[in-house]
Amino acid sequence: MSLPHAILGILGYMPMTGYDLKTQAFDKSIAHFWSAVLPQIYRELERIEEKGWATSSIEIQHDRPNRRVYSITDAGRAEFARWLHEFQPPPAHREAFLIQLFFAAQLRSDEIVALLEGQLAARQEQRARFAALESAFDGDHPREEALARLTLDLGERITETYIAWLEDAIALVKALPS
Repeated sequence: MSLPHAILGILGYMPMTGYDLKTQAFDKSIAHFWSAVLPQIYRELERIEEKGWATSSIEIQHDRPNRRVYSITDAGRAEFARWLHEFQPPPAHREAFLIQLFFAAQLRSDEIVALLEGQLAARQEQRARFAALESAFDGDHPREEALARLTLDLGERITETYIAWLEDAIALVKALPS
């Protein structure tokens, strides 16, 4: 279960609210390989706090609603360190689009091409998001940035491979008899 550990890893850098975890950490640093929505993050924060891996405090704000800020505990640091040493098996690959493509023979070729082109556009947008993530590195934390760049590099390589595959698939489907 990686979501609680991703949260612990982020809280190891600095205390944050659930909203900040989503918008500042997940969306801007690890979304290319691990996404989470706010309800998931809040549920995990509750569980993490129940386990004693984090504590929270209310930050009073006069001009906005109060904020609950979470901090990692020593027990949370120990759990995170334990998890970092744990082998992670390769994930099972599940992709709804590939199910569509597998059964798409009943569609016209132009309909299949439209599906492929939609995926191609989405992957090209993903490539642009990776470029934006790359610009966030400032060189202030070389060790952390080198490891973060490794994850970004894999995402970029997978995306480039997917784009090339989609371009080949579009050409193949256009050449198929209807």
